[in-house]
Amino acid sequence: MDTIWLWVSFNGFVLAMLALDLGVFHRHTHAVSVKEATIWSVVWVALSLCFNLGLYFFWDTISPASEYSNSEAALAFFTGYLIEKSLSVDNIFVFVLIFTYFAVPALYQHRVLFWGIIGALVMRGILIAVGAALLHEFHWIIYIFGGFLIFTGIRMAFHRDEEIHPEDNPLVKLFRRFMRVSPKYADDKFFVRQGGLLMATPLFLVLLIVESTDLVFALDSIPAIFAVTEDPFIIYTSNVFAILGLRSLYFVLAGVIDKFHYLKLGLSVVLTFVGIKMVIAEFYKIPIGVSLGVIAAILTISILASLLHTQRLNQQSTLTD
Repeated sequence: MDTIWLWVSFNGFVLAMLALDLGVFHRHTHAVSVKEATIWSVVWVALSLCFNLGLYFFWDTISPASEYSNSEAALAFFTGYLIEKSLSVDNIFVFVLIFTYFAVPALYQHRVLFWGIIGALVMRGILIAVGAALLHEFHWIIYIFGGFLIFTGIRMAFHRDEEIHPEDNPLVKLFRRFMRVSPKYADDKFFVRQGGLLMATPLFLVLLIVESTDLVFALDSIPAIFAVTEDPFIIYTSNVFAILGLRSLYFVLAGVIDKFHYLKLGLSVVLTFVGIKMVIAEFYKIPIGVSLGVIAAILTISILASLLHTQRLNQQSTLTD
């Protein structure tokens, strides 16, 4: 009961920030510029780091019964945040494809991502609660989580990008059975009335696909953070901060995401490493600090390799021209 205020306060803060975002800064529909998105990305990262700092100084006060020291709690949060943040970049690849496929005007993309993230927060909260409860009752499930992550990492490494076909999405097919869909966008509205009939707009279909896509990604990312910590509050808060910054990160990276050629490979190695960490935890527990160093090194190498690859391609193109 002593920690209820902590959960209420944190969720109150999140709701206040979302209200400020939508009600003040994005009250009027507009295309989000790279400059605006960069500022918001910096704001979300800064808030995440401030929260991380708060855990470092006050964790023993807000969670006196925890097995973690202040430094361990802060390190667990940062490692979990880094994992979730890096895995969320994979979402951006898919968002770009979805928006391109449906020709979603730049004016309306923010609205889709805003409500998509609201849904993502709810879904991830439920998945974290279920995962924590299962691990508490059946600790051997951690080996299933670990095996699943190893499988996912290997599959991601060898999976080639393919064209997506959103019209084949089961959720979209089911929705079309019960609701008519208008052929055109109606500004940033999700529903309109035409001829006295309530109809969904294509923008709502895009939202459905974004939500279902995030659910698939969550099934990969949620087990990953349980390899770092089993504390529900640290897992939940690191997830929330990573997801809250995803929308602004999309507008920063959307135009250059294709240049990160080796990022998917890096993410696959991260998932495989985290899965192995979970599987061997009973025999050897890899320290959180070591995990953080390995994950940071993998991501740094994949990003630098991507930039070098892009530079090499540019040089070859220049020579050819």
